[in-house]
Amino acid sequence: MSEPTIDTSETTESARKLLQNAQFHSSYPEPAQLPPDVGVEVAFAGRSNSGKSSAINVLCAQGNLARTSRTPGRTQHLVVFELAAQRRLVDLPGFGYAKVSKSLRAHWQRALPEYLERRRSLAGLILLMDIRHPLKPQDEMLVSWCAKADVRVHVLLNKSDKLSRGAANSTLLQLQRDLAKSAAHVASAQLFSALRRRGCETAWGVLGKWLVES
Repeated sequence: MSEPTIDTSETTESARKLLQNAQFHSSYPEPAQLPPDVGVEVAFAGRSNSGKSSAINVLCAQGNLARTSRTPGRTQHLVVFELAAQRRLVDLPGFGYAKVSKSLRAHWQRALPEYLERRRSLAGLILLMDIRHPLKPQDEMLVSWCAKADVRVHVLLNKSDKLSRGAANSTLLQLQRDLAKSAAHVASAQLFSALRRRGCETAWGVLGKWLVES
């Protein structure tokens, strides 16, 4: 498994422009309450210290589209952003260090696999990981769910600016090896930094294939 090549094609540019049009639609406590299951949508997920909201904001070129907070696990609903007619982003609830009740954690452990398995318009999942703490058990569980549901997953190793180039590349290679063991047919990964806005072109290339070409 190799890191996706940077795509400077029309598809990438179309994805960039499409994401710039993102607007908050609504939030939903249950997958069954989501908008009609038509068109194409891409979900974003990540442990609550992964920088998921910052990544969404950077990729959409909007500073306050997705809420960022110093309080882990603030996103506890499915948050939908409209891009265009029948094109959506879905921000999934943060998991990992989120300070939520056991009942709420149990709810999402049931609801998220159900969403991945049954949502026909879901083109893929963008999974955020802190490069200093990659592929924790919660991440492995989500990747496993995607593999079983045959849902494509693309990992953004965020905060790559916190490591040297050599250390960052080594972490990426190890992650790719680990993903290949269980989800090679659906998984890919890249380096990313929301703070430095690095890796956006590659991410737009992936999103373009999912949102524009699907």
